[in-house]
Amino acid sequence: MEADHSVFILLTNTGTLFTKLIQGYTRAPYNHASISFDRGLAELYSFGRKNPSNPLNGGFVKEDLHTGTFSKYPNTTCVIYELQVTAREIEKMRRVLHIFIRSRQKYLYNILGVIGIALREPVEFSNSYFCSQFVAEILDRSGIKLWNKLPALVTPDDFRQSERLQLVYQGKLSEYAPEKGN
Repeated sequence: MEADHSVFILLTNTGTLFTKLIQGYTRAPYNHASISFDRGLAELYSFGRKNPSNPLNGGFVKEDLHTGTFSKYPNTTCVIYELQVTAREIEKMRRVLHIFIRSRQKYLYNILGVIGIALREPVEFSNSYFCSQFVAEILDRSGIKLWNKLPALVTPDDFRQSERLQLVYQGKLSEYAPEKGN
């Protein structure tokens, strides 16, 4: 099977207090991960703030670069990676994603999972994810194995270290302008 399709992994740093706390521990430049099925990031999903003004209310979110949390933090820095996949893998990822979309109200943000990363001990609940765990779960359930670890132990920085991901853009998220036609 030939990899003729792509998904995009967006890693961001909004500079929020929560991000700074995580960054203090991880020392990684980006501490939030999202997945998109298009280069323009119009269809962007993750686990994060449901309301840009309330960091305590988190869960499954369809992110929007222009109206959501990212618009509240215009100096957000990012990297965008492209992952080449097959049509079958895209189909599987979309199927998994639709399970999340259909049941989006029941999902919670897995704050204990973030602590589990620090302890190198996976903390998993059936309806609870943190951002990089969610993206890794989508890939994992679709048969894409980027690492030899559980999704509950995957960090945003693991995506940066993956040799299968190709860098598309690095800089301010507000300045990202994908080429037309992609």
